[in-house]
Amino acid sequence: MPRLIISIDGLVTREVPLTQAHTTLGRRPYNDIVIDNLAVSGEHAALHMHDGEVEIEDLGSTNGTYVNGKPVRRRVLQHGDKIIVGKYLLRFVDEQALAHATRNSAHAPLTAVPSAAHPQVPPPPPPPMLPLVANIRILSGPTAGREMVLQKVVTTIGKPGVAVASITRRTQGFMLAHVDGAEMPRLNGTPISVDTPILLHDGDQIELAGTQMVFEQH
Repeated sequence: MPRLIISIDGLVTREVPLTQAHTTLGRRPYNDIVIDNLAVSGEHAALHMHDGEVEIEDLGSTNGTYVNGKPVRRRVLQHGDKIIVGKYLLRFVDEQALAHATRNSAHAPLTAVPSAAHPQVPPPPPPPMLPLVANIRILSGPTAGREMVLQKVVTTIGKPGVAVASITRRTQGFMLAHVDGAEMPRLNGTPISVDTPILLHDGDQIELAGTQMVFEQH
């Protein structure tokens, strides 16, 4: 089921599953998704779901609707697209596309062809994975002391337009990656690579958009 992960200033406020053919978004209380922010128009945008696709449409909003940094009038969304509405970041997650990509990766064809003299022996099955439980604890700023539990596949943190990063839950652990903005996230005082996600460890210090936080894994 497709869904939107809504965040502001690096803090996820909620997740909204998209279950209707048409979903409206705006500041007025009669919208399906209400975002109470003066930068958001009363009737800001709409999401249309048909034939397995989700399309976003700007409804003539004052400040516009942006997808991956570009203003849009109407556009089909892809898994991982970043939508900016006012000061809010909406991450589009398509669970079906994510599951399909995972299956394709797991069943990719082998490049080596076994010979009769050396038959290929399948590797033993991996040991069962223990559930991964982790959170981010804010250390500085007005929300110091607040904790964000990393329950979903992808959690976005940061400040839209300045610095946005993602923490992705994978089989080997939680991976930190740069998503948007000129300012790179810092891990234990060192800027991370723009292209390569990095594995987080318990106690790692993250700095993003001037906010200090710590990664805690249980």
